[in-house]
Amino acid sequence: MRKAIILFTILYSLLFSFPAYAQSEKKDSLSSEIAQQADSALNAEKPLKELKVKKKRDWSTWKPDPKRALWLAIILPGAGQIYNRKYWKLPIVYGGFLGCAYAMRWNNQMYLDYSQAYLDIMDNDPKTESYSKFLHLGTEINSSNIERYKEVFRSRRDRYRRWRDLSFFVMLGVYALSIVDAYVDASLSTFDISDDLSLHVEPAVINSKAIVSPASPISNSAIGIKSALKF
Repeated sequence: MRKAIILFTILYSLLFSFPAYAQSEKKDSLSSEIAQQADSALNAEKPLKELKVKKKRDWSTWKPDPKRALWLAIILPGAGQIYNRKYWKLPIVYGGFLGCAYAMRWNNQMYLDYSQAYLDIMDNDPKTESYSKFLHLGTEINSSNIERYKEVFRSRRDRYRRWRDLSFFVMLGVYALSIVDAYVDASLSTFDISDDLSLHVEPAVINSKAIVSPASPISNSAIGIKSALKF
């Protein structure tokens, strides 16, 4: 009877301890798997972080590409200067464009006004007197001075037309200069302007047998000036 009780106790302990043991083993394996996944995720994030750090641009050693600066300046005026990081040139570029645009608009308006005034003074119609706004106070146009005013209005019409066209070509010149400046500035970004680049002019003794006579105490030398360029 005693042996039976002991055997029953052993079987009972084995029966109820095995599921707990299996469950603990399962928890341990699950926790170890989660830890491995976390480690792998951290290890995967490290190269990404390192890659991001490597891709960060060092502006102190960055040099612009002349071709890219050229095409940016062609597509959008001033974009080449922005790409070259020469922001102080933008007011010059855009100021030139705005000045030329204003001059072209103002000269065109004056050309239209004087054109209409010239047409009105040429048609001899008293109802069309747009030219009167250009006359001084108290001035009248009559048969004695009408030919002179016709010539005045004609010459001023032609003058403002020329100035309007000139303003347009100056604007094209500003556009072309902005392109050239962007390309040249990017090309010269690699030009050596260090302190080692210098020009020295100093006196020197020149060795030459043909300069002085054989009786001279310095028969094979002469005094001159030497210039040296260091780079």
